[in-house]
Amino acid sequence: MMSEVTSDRTPLLQDEAQEPVVAGTNVGAAALSESQQREARKRSIVSVLLTFLFIAAVVVSFTVWNESLSRDPHKAALSILEKAPVIDGHIDLPWLVRAFYRNNVTAVDLRNEMPGHVDIPRLRKGRVGGFFWSVYTSCQPDGPDFMTPMSSARDTLEQIDVARLMIDKYNDVFQLATDVTGLQKAIANGKIASMLGVEGGHQLENSIGALRAYHALGVRYLTLTHSCHNAFADSAGILVSPKPKHGGLSLLGRSLVRELNRLGILVDLSHTADSTALQALALSEAPVIWSHSSARAVWDVPRNLPDYILRQIGLEKGQKDAVVMVNFAPQFVAADGNATLQAVADHVEHIGAVSGRKHVGLGSDFDGIGSVPRGLEDVSKYPDLFAELRSRGWSKADLVGLAGGNLIRVWKGVEAVALRMQSEGVQPAYDIYDKREDM
Repeated sequence: MMSEVTSDRTPLLQDEAQEPVVAGTNVGAAALSESQQREARKRSIVSVLLTFLFIAAVVVSFTVWNESLSRDPHKAALSILEKAPVIDGHIDLPWLVRAFYRNNVTAVDLRNEMPGHVDIPRLRKGRVGGFFWSVYTSCQPDGPDFMTPMSSARDTLEQIDVARLMIDKYNDVFQLATDVTGLQKAIANGKIASMLGVEGGHQLENSIGALRAYHALGVRYLTLTHSCHNAFADSAGILVSPKPKHGGLSLLGRSLVRELNRLGILVDLSHTADSTALQALALSEAPVIWSHSSARAVWDVPRNLPDYILRQIGLEKGQKDAVVMVNFAPQFVAADGNATLQAVADHVEHIGAVSGRKHVGLGSDFDGIGSVPRGLEDVSKYPDLFAELRSRGWSKADLVGLAGGNLIRVWKGVEAVALRMQSEGVQPAYDIYDKREDM
């Protein structure tokens, strides 16, 4: 993003404008000749003029990009996304590879049309600069205390493996990113930044140690729950909320949140019960995300965020910095048959109105949903959504934030907290689930 010209240049300008100090006529001091003084004044004037010209050029450059956007919303959207491409918070491409190809990466051809919503030509057409590859495994009945072995950790390792193999296979297109700097470098290199996110605490199989292993493999967000409760936290379910188990976070879940902060892994609150989300917001020292969630006031399902939680998000005292990345799954957007691009834009606008436009992003859930909104059929359609919002009055700055700027700010905040905690010597969490009998 282009930064604004700020007033911190003023002192520099004042220093440049000062006349050079001329030696006095004290005994033993050599006075400057009249010609030397004229030359010094000339150099000072030239320096001031050059400084003014530089600042004017920066202002003009910023103003031209800001004001030269086409009046046509679609052309304006493409212009914005050319400089600030989309960073999607949640794409289930690894799950599609598992479901369709049994994780046989050699059988996958991303350079041509894939059976789902994502392939390289459509990513390029959609002006995608990065996305989180969701390394998801489904919830399975694991008993009242979550102690029935379900191979979730094994399957998660396989999904991390297949995502990394795909990134490596198409390394002319994708570049693994494990921090903000890596994300920005990938985009600067013309690559699609590729981050990994684990979509459910059940995939830890009750072990905080498993989290550290996933982190070492490149995972940079953890969704605290999927559609099922787990040993760490309560879930919102999908269309109907299950009966609470912990009343939000368990004691182990509280330790998990602190360990996520220490490691610099984004706390993802999509899928979580309202109680879990509120407690995690209060407990986390770092900003948080909802990687693929929408607004309950627009469409009333448990998976969406209520306004009283949206009002907890912000940059003011008593609020927590966060980004809510809007989900495209039709059942979370509108009534059957009514999910459209315009309805998705309604969710974006509502979150922007309640939490602020600095706190909204996109988390499509592409390749993980069985149907799509009309007008948002695949990853090539992002510019159409930006055009719709542009036609509703969203500014360039608003749309740059939506595309990925808001996520980047939040992630930087997470990294800053992790750096502080590690520099303070905060120790890893060694808590063991109290239902385990092997330790």
